[in-house]
Amino acid sequence: MASSDSSPAASDPSAAPADPPTAAAEARGEQIPVRVFGGPTALFEYGGLTFLTDPTFDAPRSYPVPGGELVKTAPAAAAPAELGRVDVVLLSHDEHPDNLDESGRALLAEIPLTLTTPSGARRLGGAAQGLAPWASADLDRPDGRTVTVTGVPALHGPEELGAEEVEATVGEVVGFVLTSADLPTVYVSGDNASLGLVREIAARFGPVDTAILFAGAPRVPVFDGALLVLDSAQAAEAAAILGARRVVPVHCDSWAHFTEGRDDVVAAFKAAGLDDRLHLA
Repeated sequence: MASSDSSPAASDPSAAPADPPTAAAEARGEQIPVRVFGGPTALFEYGGLTFLTDPTFDAPRSYPVPGGELVKTAPAAAAPAELGRVDVVLLSHDEHPDNLDESGRALLAEIPLTLTTPSGARRLGGAAQGLAPWASADLDRPDGRTVTVTGVPALHGPEELGAEEVEATVGEVVGFVLTSADLPTVYVSGDNASLGLVREIAARFGPVDTAILFAGAPRVPVFDGALLVLDSAQAAEAAAILGARRVVPVHCDSWAHFTEGRDDVVAAFKAAGLDDRLHLA
């Protein structure tokens, strides 16, 4: 089992978030506060630690990629300096700018620990630690207890092609499950398009309390325009499979190649009778 050898430290103890996730969560009675900044980037607190998913804070711009470009269409809801303390980055993968942009890369140097794919950890170096599927890292909580972060499989392309072919084209991706003895389970999907993998994760960890689901139905010319991440209807199905009490959708705005947005997510959850689980942070 992979483990951290010290408690994550604060990246900027003097700075307070512009809109602290804790305050809003307390108003709703939520034990796990979540704030979404746009794209795949969200901040949440768990066991006294603050986690940041896939940091993307660049201004709107285009990024050249093989076969074309990715276009960011809207800025993040906050700047890195406004985040306050961040203890751990949960980075689903490092190879695409809509999951890790230039500002996000710069921010990693200020964070005590980044958990990501094994190949991503090798590329990033520094405080990056790789998690293969089902491998775990134990993190020290401020109260002396432990948070376990387990890497879970994710597939960034058509399920029917299989992991080997998809990863050879777009790279490997990891999701995360967070557990602690006295806390409910949190699932962060990363860029995953496979409901089969969601079923595997649910079999091991379900039901989960909070699912941070990457959606947006992104499509690019690769794989003949097939889905690279869940569409809205699949996100609703994933929520049902996981038995999630609360779903926070991310990765469904701010990029031109996302073919579905938040309104589509809301409509899909309503059609599935799951709109009471949806939390638009």
